[in-house]
Amino acid sequence: MENMKKYHRVLSIAGSDPSGGAGLQADLKTVSALGCYGMTAIVAVVDENTVGVTGVHPIPVDFVRGQIRSCLDDIGADSIKIGMLHSAELILAVRDTLSAYSIPGGIVLDPVMVATSGDPLLQPEAVTTLKEALIPAARIITPNIPEAEILLARKIDNASQLPEAAVELANTFGASVLLKASHLCSEDNGKNNASEDLLTDILYNNENGEILALSSPRVLTPNTHGTGCSLSSAVAAYLARGYDLTAAVKAAKSYISEAIASGAAYTIGHGHGPIHHFHPFW
Repeated sequence: MENMKKYHRVLSIAGSDPSGGAGLQADLKTVSALGCYGMTAIVAVVDENTVGVTGVHPIPVDFVRGQIRSCLDDIGADSIKIGMLHSAELILAVRDTLSAYSIPGGIVLDPVMVATSGDPLLQPEAVTTLKEALIPAARIITPNIPEAEILLARKIDNASQLPEAAVELANTFGASVLLKASHLCSEDNGKNNASEDLLTDILYNNENGEILALSSPRVLTPNTHGTGCSLSSAVAAYLARGYDLTAAVKAAKSYISEAIASGAAYTIGHGHGPIHHFHPFW
């Protein structure tokens, strides 16, 4: 038994996407493509496809706790990815359940609070609980611009403000920050100091004070469904494999950029198709 191989283990706590482009399905595809063993704790069964969301069926909180414990008591995890948690009760339950376990790579939290349409996905009390209870327990958070604005309670008007915003988020909540710039760039069409040809996210590593601009070519494609889910899962996968935080984020950013570029060549569904999670293989 001493010579047996061991998996790099990632547990995703999130909702499902039956069309396979986002949510737990995207998480499993991502961590599998990056050489890890994926597990899931389902917090909601979502009725959606590439066109939109039709309905959400929440899973009882005690059952979510049970799923987490079943995975961690038996298999364990080297890192955790957390997606949208729809209620304050669920947020507290997830935090309290995870606090009993040692997770070497830490928690990657994608603080999903705003739908693509701009509609809020969490009630105000759930947002408060997320800020006060769960974000401080994360190693890194991966907000987009609208989510960062909610967390900071102020607007982010142009790309030059992103480094300052990332540092402020880290100082406020105690976690490292990967601030995603796609919403800002898509809205200003390359103005306000954002290049039309590059998409530049900002990493602030709260563990060593390092701040990095991570640029990639902008790809004009409708196939971006599940990008945020996949990016946070990619960070978790590289952390599970033992990468330090900056190296994990750099590798995850590269993987997602190539997945978007590769997925642009495909057509699937009638709306926003997925990225190509398995582009290194086919």
